[in-house]
Parts: sequence; structure tokens; C-alpha cells
Amino acid sequence: MCPTKHKQKHHHHHHHRSSTSSMTAAAPVSREDWREEAINSGSLKHVDIHTGSNGWASPPGELFSLRGPNYFTKKAKIPAGDWLLDPAGVDWLRSNSKLDHVLARPDNRVMNALRSSKSSKTFIVAINLQVPGREHHSAVFYFASKADEPINSNSLLSQFINGSDAFRNSRFKIVNKIVKGPWIVKTAVGNYSACLLGKALNCHYHRGPNYLEIGVDIGSSAIATAILRLALGCVTAVTVDMGFLVEGQKEEELPERLFGAVRICQMEMSSATFVDSATPSSKVLPMSSGGESENEDD
Repeated sequence: MCPTKHKQKHHHHHHHRSSTSSMTAAAPVSREDWREEAINSGSLKHVDIHTGSNGWASPPGELFSLRGPNYFTKKAKIPAGDWLLDPAGVDWLRSNSKLDHVLARPDNRVMNALRSSKSSKTFIVAINLQVPGREHHSAVFYFASKADEPINSNSLLSQFINGSDAFRNSRFKIVNKIVKGPWIVKTAVGNYSACLLGKALNCHYHRGPNYLEIGVDIGSSAIATAILRLALGCVTAVTVDMGFLVEGQKEEELPERLFGAVRICQMEMSSATFVDSATPSSKVLPMSSGGESENEDD
């Protein structure tokens, strides 16, 4: 989506059962089991990282190259370590208009599973990639704080969650890699790229009592839309890794850490679940207004 530089190797594993329905109410689940429920009940199934197709997997942090502790003096990058959050499922949705603020919907299965578990400390960060077209699509990636632990209030991630939209736009970063795909897609996207999504595209931040949803409007950039259309034209042949992080811009904020990542494996457009965009949202905390900022490096 945002072409830039750098190369990488890959390995590792992670697999789960396939899924069924999407934005539906979850049955009551225990505090421990809600994540399994969220991971395995999505509209896009969880698949083996090496052999799976038409699904998603969890790529290990070592596949991504992020700013290391000496980045500002030596420009050195290092393999990312473990994610700050845990995977909590993926939804591939379609609708007759843009789907915004999906976590506030009463039929959101991840929030319903979390509510059923009565886990009071868990925090969700969701990335909602909004794909324009005759039918609107959303790829929603859910990440949750680890095993009933709150997010460290002194962390850069906490600053991002609770910050202004201007701060979020200046720091919200994606690193992505085409793992498998036709030459034309690799050429257009770049084999390994990094960019500030809040600077390249319009991002909308929805802050609830126990979540932050980031809506990424791919249609807000003509270049991103063109690249995406190219990729979607051969989407069943494309496997892509995407890592999400808060960019470290001061020495004390290094090394950078992924808060989550996802591998989308040779997805089929037809596997998207239809969602009625007219479904009203639940009441949530008001979100802050947008902002802009400057930053160049990756």
C-alpha cells in the first residue's frame, strides 16, 4: 500500500481451525476461551502459516525489520521481537457503504466474546482497512492485550491509544512484505516497505472504554487505490505480511515494537461476509478530531 524499501526472510508457524460466521453474537465464553472464540469464529479462517490459503495467520516478529536502539546514530534496524498484543481474530466484510467503527456495532463478534468473558482489564486495538469499490469491503484485524493484563500506562502504545489524533497520525506505522505474489505486484508495492499510514492516508480513530479502532481509508489516496486494485486483480495469488506499530521518534522510544501483525494468505474476495451498514452503533466515548504531522524516515 505504501511502497518503500528493504528485504527480509521468513519462517515460523501458527495455525487454528477454520471459522464460520462473522459479525454475530458470541455464546458465553470463559475468561480464558474468549480469544479462541474470537480467532476461530471470524469470516476469514485462521490457517497454517506455511500451507494455508484463503485465510490469515500470525507471522512472528522476527520477519519484520524495525528501528533498533542505535537507529538515530547508525541507522541500524533489527528483527522485531514478540508483539506487544496478542492476535484476536480477523474479519473480511462487505457492505453497500463504508463500514466505520465496527467495534461499536452490537453484532461485533469479538466485542461480544470479550463481554461474555467478563474480562475487565483486556484492551482491544483493531485496524479496519477500508477498501473502496462498487461494494465496500473491510479487512478488520483485532489485537488484544495479553491475558487479562492492562496495557502499561507508561508505554509508547499507551500514549498512542490515549493521545490526540495529530499524535496518532504522526506515529501510526505499517511495515509490509509481499511473501508470495506476481512480479507486477511485488514491483508496485516493493518487496519490503514501511510508511506512516496516518500521513499517507486518512485515518479515523474511535476510542471506546476498552478499545481503539483505527479506520484506514484506502480510497483517500489515488496511489494506494491503484496499487490495491492491482493487488486485488490477482488477490488469490498474493500472500502479504503486515505489521503495525507506533513509530519510535526519540532514542528513549527505541527499539521499536510491533503491537500486532497479520499474514493474509491468498484471499478470495468472495469469502467476505455481508454486513448491513445501516445497523446502528452502540453508544461509546466520543472520539477526538483529526490532525496532521511531518515525518519522513522509515
